[in-house]
Amino acid sequence: MSDINKKISSERRDFDYGTLDESNVPESPKQLFEAWFKEALDKMVMEPYAFHIATVSKDNIPSTRVVYLRSIEENGFVFFTNYKGKKGQDISYNPNVCANFFWAEKERQIRIYGVAEKIDSEFSDAYFANRPRESQLGAWASHQSEELENHKELTDRLTELDLKYKDQEVPRPPHWGGYIIKPNYYEFWQGRAKRLHDRITYKKQNDSWQIKRVNP
Repeated sequence: MSDINKKISSERRDFDYGTLDESNVPESPKQLFEAWFKEALDKMVMEPYAFHIATVSKDNIPSTRVVYLRSIEENGFVFFTNYKGKKGQDISYNPNVCANFFWAEKERQIRIYGVAEKIDSEFSDAYFANRPRESQLGAWASHQSEELENHKELTDRLTELDLKYKDQEVPRPPHWGGYIIKPNYYEFWQGRAKRLHDRITYKKQNDSWQIKRVNP
């Protein structure tokens, strides 16, 4: 372990891709998010849709995991999951969440605080209908976050479901659907040389956003 720790503690690289200045950012954080997101797509960033979402359980245990952004709406960001899984249980107890996008190739990250709410069932139905059949069946087969004896138990369940819905459309499970994260705070982070990174924050105040620079 000493060699590994030596490597960890000595690894260094500087950041020199770009800059971020509060004097020329848009008034709306959504505009800046969309501009950065488009650049991530154009520059072929690996997994630009992936982000970490952090929740807290009723036992005050924090959890974070990676989910996929599936829609950018006027009032927030949409992802889909099993409502009965751990993240769904956490959100039902405490809907305050944190989302974090990290695009290493652009030396950028975006941190978002907000409130997660279930989206309309029609929205979830429409998205589910466009998923690959295997993913639709998987949403039924997985009892998310519950203990599983072995992988065969899961694949057997999938086989049974495949037969059950043979030659017919797979309906959306009532326990599966989308959440929208409605932001109240954004932080845009741009890596800079000498660790003097740019951090621009947007904090919601009534119907407007207060923009500030904070220390790296």
